[in-house]
Amino acid sequence: MDLSAYRDLWKTRGVMALLASALVARLPVLATMVPLSFLAKDAAGNFGWAGVVAGAYSVGTAVASVVWSRMADRKGARKVVIGTGMAWGASMAVVALLPYSWYRLLPVAAAVAGVCVAPVTSALRANWPRIVHGSRLRAVYSLDATAQELLFVIGPMSGAVIVSFASPRAGLLACAVTAAASIWWFGLSQQSGSHHDENSGPRPTARELLFHPHRAPLLVAWACLVMAFAAMSLGMVAVADQHGNRLIAGVLEMVAAIGSVSGGVINGALPGRRNSYVWRRMLALAVLVSGCVFVTSSVVALAVMMFAAGCLIAPTIAAVYERIGELTPQSAHTEIFGWAQSGGMVGSAVGSAVAGAVVEAFGVRYAWVLAAGLGVLATLSLLRVPPHRPSDISVVDGTAVAA
Repeated sequence: MDLSAYRDLWKTRGVMALLASALVARLPVLATMVPLSFLAKDAAGNFGWAGVVAGAYSVGTAVASVVWSRMADRKGARKVVIGTGMAWGASMAVVALLPYSWYRLLPVAAAVAGVCVAPVTSALRANWPRIVHGSRLRAVYSLDATAQELLFVIGPMSGAVIVSFASPRAGLLACAVTAAASIWWFGLSQQSGSHHDENSGPRPTARELLFHPHRAPLLVAWACLVMAFAAMSLGMVAVADQHGNRLIAGVLEMVAAIGSVSGGVINGALPGRRNSYVWRRMLALAVLVSGCVFVTSSVVALAVMMFAAGCLIAPTIAAVYERIGELTPQSAHTEIFGWAQSGGMVGSAVGSAVAGAVVEAFGVRYAWVLAAGLGVLATLSLLRVPPHRPSDISVVDGTAVAA
């Protein structure tokens, strides 16, 4: 291990401020789902309506993500991020203040709020190749993936705490106000004007961007990976239900997150002196996930396996991010990560639905069978994707680009 990569990132101007502002900006958006679900349940009197509202919000986000990301590449991320962030805060405040008697309007209002979700994640990842180069780029993607794992734990928990001590309305209003301030901060850290650089190559069309021999497999693999994560999450809930203790699901999620954070920190500190194939990490993750199939009867054994599998989650995500960014012209970086985000949201919804049907039909352990199978599919998709090389120069669409 070589911690100098993290020291170099700390000293690189703009890295820590950009990462910190992005984390704070993403936190209230991730915290929203818990109070939104409880608000819909309180208004309609059942969790079925909460599912409809949450689904409408997710669909709105998935549809608009690519649009905002593409616009950020063309018009500049600052205006797009700040504009959508302010619109999201306002629309979420409207959702929070709707009278309960108007609960039938909640799916429409939630969908509008979903459409207004700012492209913070895609804008952040588009910035890394612009300000970080060489071996530090690999480290910053690992740091990004590790921080994301922490957000997925802290965000929903924050929303649950506000709901518990105040109300769903208060939770949504707190998220709206916090997001407006934090997204403004993140937006100001973006370069003003268009990000397009004449030296970064021509701006590809959506078809050219997606139907590429390397980018298309990466996006397919990413969707499969997110589907696998959704299947594992539902599997953990099913195990908790099987053992009659819902707290088990939270413990297993936390154990996997701790493993992911540990793996992400170690991955960023590795020297990276050899070629790194993303399919190898994906296959290793699939093998570890398959080990969970045989230990679902023991919570302790399953927790050990989930920690082991978790150690490869952040490194695998980081490798996918790095390959997507490296194999995409700079003029389309925000858009490609927008496509990845939309594909991930669709994959999550499909993965949860399929996993639910699989668990009902075959049993709890088959949630991990599904997840491992999706990992194998992702591995096969990645076989022809070129590796990360320790050199500082790579080739994107036939053009030499600084790494």
